[in-house]
Order: sequence, then C-alpha cells, then structure tokens
Amino acid sequence: MYSEKVMDHFNNPRNVGEIEQASGVGTVGNAKCGDIMRIYLDIDEETKVINDCKFKTFGCGAAVATSSMATELVKGKSIYDALKVTNKAVMEALDGLPAHKMHCSVLAEQAVRAALADYYKRQGIDPEPIVGTIQEIDHNAG
Repeated sequence: MYSEKVMDHFNNPRNVGEIEQASGVGTVGNAKCGDIMRIYLDIDEETKVINDCKFKTFGCGAAVATSSMATELVKGKSIYDALKVTNKAVMEALDGLPAHKMHCSVLAEQAVRAALADYYKRQGIDPEPIVGTIQEIDHNAG
C-alpha cells in the first residue's frame, strides 16, 4: 500500500519540531480527514534561503510522511525555488501515495506556501502577486 520511502518518513520523520522566532509559520488542515499541518521556516534575510524548516503534524501516516518530505524538499532552497515545490513533487519524492491519500501531499504544499505567505506578510509584502507570478512563469515554461 505505502512505498518504503513513505514508511521511512512516517517511522523516522525528518525535521519534527518548532522553530522559535520563525521567519514564517503556515498552518493548514483538512476537516474531512482531520489532518493538520504546521510548517515553520527560518529564512536568511540576506540570501532569502531557507536555513531551517520544521513541522508539526496531527494526522495519519501519509500526512506525517508528506510533511517530513516537504521540509526536506525546501530546506536549503531559495524562497523562489521553495514556492515551486508542488504536491506532485512531494508525491514523487516519496515514490507515490495511494489515491485516497493524495490530499496529504496537497496539504504539505499548502503548508509550505502558507508559511512563505506568512513570511512575506511579516515583511510587509503582499504575497499574492509573488505566488501568482511564480505560477505564471511555471505555466509558461511547461
């Protein structure tokens, strides 16, 4: 049912915890299944690189695994590159998810984006145009 990578990230999740004085925090949830994810980011102000990323997730094994993988995918990346991490990228990095658990990868993407949006808001910047521009660039490139 689950790939070895999913089971590994569930049994040995990476980057669990909180970041005090986080640059951005994003919380998302799905009332249908009860999964709640919170992502914390520590972003270098000069380079705009994500130095650290942690998560806390309440939910099923797939929710924990996708949260763990999402933190691995964005840590060390620029904000721009982190905004391009999709639910598909999370699923592929985990060698797939069962169809009825794909929503967990969507939540992981949304949690990262929510944390980045929070970072921008703390900087006094409206995050919507930035996210829209990145999505437009990706659409035109594909």
